[in-house]
Amino acid sequence: MKKIINFLKAGLMILGLAATIHVAHAQEDKDTVKVGILHSLSGTMAISETSLRDVDLFAIDEINKAGGVLGKKIVPVVVDGASDWPLFAEKAKQLLEQDKVAAVFGCWTSVSRKSVLPVFEKNNGLLFYSVQYEGEELSKNIFYTAEAVNQQATPAVDYMLEQGKKKFYLLGSDYVYPQTTNLVLLEYLLSKGVPIENIGGGLRKDESGKVISAGRYTPFGHTDYQQIVADIKKFAASGDACVINTLNGDTNVSFFKEYAAAGLTAEDCPVVSFSLSEDEFRALPAKDLVGQLGCWTYFMSIDTPANKKFIADFNTWLAASNVAGIVKEKRVTCSPMVLSYNAIYLWKAAVEKAGSFDVDKVREALESGTISFDGPGGKVTFTKNHHMTKNVYIGETMANGQFKILKTFEQVPGEPFLKGTFKAK
Repeated sequence: MKKIINFLKAGLMILGLAATIHVAHAQEDKDTVKVGILHSLSGTMAISETSLRDVDLFAIDEINKAGGVLGKKIVPVVVDGASDWPLFAEKAKQLLEQDKVAAVFGCWTSVSRKSVLPVFEKNNGLLFYSVQYEGEELSKNIFYTAEAVNQQATPAVDYMLEQGKKKFYLLGSDYVYPQTTNLVLLEYLLSKGVPIENIGGGLRKDESGKVISAGRYTPFGHTDYQQIVADIKKFAASGDACVINTLNGDTNVSFFKEYAAAGLTAEDCPVVSFSLSEDEFRALPAKDLVGQLGCWTYFMSIDTPANKKFIADFNTWLAASNVAGIVKEKRVTCSPMVLSYNAIYLWKAAVEKAGSFDVDKVREALESGTISFDGPGGKVTFTKNHHMTKNVYIGETMANGQFKILKTFEQVPGEPFLKGTFKAK
């Protein structure tokens, strides 16, 4: 009998413990909301994406210290896409189906975004995508805080035309963002009166004669740019050429080293890059790239109180951070980082307007055209087409890896669908 009583007591203790754990989890669910952070923390894209993880965590800590969202503290669930595009889809599924996150902030390359898109649409998830991209996409489950082609590539071409450039060499990584962007740029250049023979890198046509690819492309992680740079040097011999660079990731290191070794300079043939920011310049010989150009919707050199505060607060957070493996020294800020930071605050504003974390209600708030944030690069506002209106800046690389701002385009609305809208002269 005594054994039976002891057995029953033990059973009651286990049930009590289970009930306590259940109550604890219920309390945790009541007091917190989970969001996903999905970036490459390893592989060829880690050079760029790790910093987005860092700034996401910084923004979340800022918001939590200010009281959270709707009275809940944000709990980040960080996963590594490892520069592996099918793995991105698996990680997105994990975040939505297992972790039950309210939103995800992530991806860099368009191929990673394309990989996760069906997962978000199937699960009615919410992805905030914060890196420049090619457009030609509009999903009800993705909000694009990133630069569209008309907020980066076409303003850069306009600037180079203003500077007297007449020849444009198109170079990029072999995937959807550079390929699509350069097809748009081909149409845009022809509409500006640039003859097709002055557009370098090569054209590929289908059987009907339609151009299906414009420019020269290399795989991710490519390191041998000797022949390509020799081709650029020959193309630029007339003195009125530039390179439109959509290379992505650490392959830029190899390209610019070969470019410098060939004796090319910004005076001979300037390169305007769309995937090289202050963050990537930490791994590049910036002193050899003085005068090269970038076009973004933020530069660290913006001289405003909001930007100075953002930079100071980020560095203070870095110094105190205990995130495993985080780099604390010689950090910089850049456009993809700021657009990621903006995204979290815009999501917060939309949740508060909706009074709910429900995806459909948050989406409706974001599409209302009233969700804005005064970020480090200026005011940003979501529009009904899931893109943002924001400032665009042309900058020139300085020896310290920063950009001198040369021109500003005020409050440019993002337009995702540009193919076929430009007619040749």
